[in-house]
Amino acid sequence: MKKGLLFTLFTLQIIVSFAQKTERKGEFYFSWGYNKAYYTNSNIYINQPALNNNFVFKNTVLVDNPGWNKGLLKTPLTIPQYNYRFGYFFDKNKDWAFEINFDHTKALIKDNNTVRMVGTYNGSAIDSSFIFSEQGVGTSRNYYYLNNGANFLLFNIVKRNRFKSLSGKHILFDGLGKFGIGPLIPHVENFLFGKANDSKFQFGGWNTGVEYALRSTFYKKLYLEFAGKLDYAAYYNLNVYQGNARQNFGTLEFILSFGYNIPMGRKVIPGMR
Repeated sequence: MKKGLLFTLFTLQIIVSFAQKTERKGEFYFSWGYNKAYYTNSNIYINQPALNNNFVFKNTVLVDNPGWNKGLLKTPLTIPQYNYRFGYFFDKNKDWAFEINFDHTKALIKDNNTVRMVGTYNGSAIDSSFIFSEQGVGTSRNYYYLNNGANFLLFNIVKRNRFKSLSGKHILFDGLGKFGIGPLIPHVENFLFGKANDSKFQFGGWNTGVEYALRSTFYKKLYLEFAGKLDYAAYYNLNVYQGNARQNFGTLEFILSFGYNIPMGRKVIPGMR
């Protein structure tokens, strides 16, 4: 009887010990944050066959509209330029991940900026410069906004580099390199020479990007992440009045995010993966 009890207690101890040492094979993470964006100049090609227009705005200056600098706590979460990430570390060392990476950036032709217009307008050749202004009247009023989002969606491969010499028991430091491609889902809003488009979200082309993030993880769950990102976007078939537009531009982003880790997948025992 005593031997049976001792054996049972010993067996329970082994099970508890193994349970304490097990861990999940994978790790899911998600984050939410906000960004500041800088853009290269962009040629914007406008084609309106019904109006006999086929011209280009040359080297337009694009600016962002952060939103978070106008009182972040006073506006809905999705009004400022925001970012979210969903990812899963799938290898045994949790160093490689697949990530869904979305940036709600805003790209606007700078208001009251001089724009050069070259091509055909109303069936006649044109090569002229004028002030591009939302405050204008009639045909002098012009704006071109991806203001509810230039909206970069990427499907990324992620590689983690652990900074073990800087990490402690409760704070871990990592670097994450990311690369991906994906579709553009802009919200196109413009008013050109007295004519407004039907503002809407649409599929608008493709983009590719590289990103490097510095992550500080607290107690293996919560993390703070600061990232720099380079993106190249090629937009086409964007909606304008009785026509379409296309443009390309590069973006430099700085992103600050808060995130959370969730262990997932089957349980494994170290040394028995």
